[in-house]
Amino acid sequence: MEYVAAAALGFAGGTLGGLVGVGGGVLFVPALAIFLDESQVRAEGTSLLAIVFVAFVGAWRQFGYGNLRLRDGFVLGAVSPLGVAIGVAVANAVSERVLELLFAALAIAIAVQLLGRTLKRPSPQAPRGREGAGPPP
Repeated sequence: MEYVAAAALGFAGGTLGGLVGVGGGVLFVPALAIFLDESQVRAEGTSLLAIVFVAFVGAWRQFGYGNLRLRDGFVLGAVSPLGVAIGVAVANAVSERVLELLFAALAIAIAVQLLGRTLKRPSPQAPRGREGAGPPP
């Protein structure tokens, strides 16, 4: 039953992540901690592995629509492993409660920022990529 729940959470998280463009970890970590009763550290570690697949599929699909900035993606990808190594070391050095509170603070900060941006101005019609571009085959 746990595998069925994990698969359902993965599908839901991937769908929501692709739909609204949030990082999978923002959805996967709380889902794993709340619904599958994983520790915060274990949920974060599991989420890091899951994000590899989510990010690959999302980037591939967005590339087909002309929405991918390759240079920026490669720069972010080249620098990110150092940040991940530091973050993992810190996550394993602090208490689980501190980690949960930091994650909650991050989620609240993201929500406040998105709410502020939404209320500040009407959303213009986003460009849909290249003319005539559809999803990749």
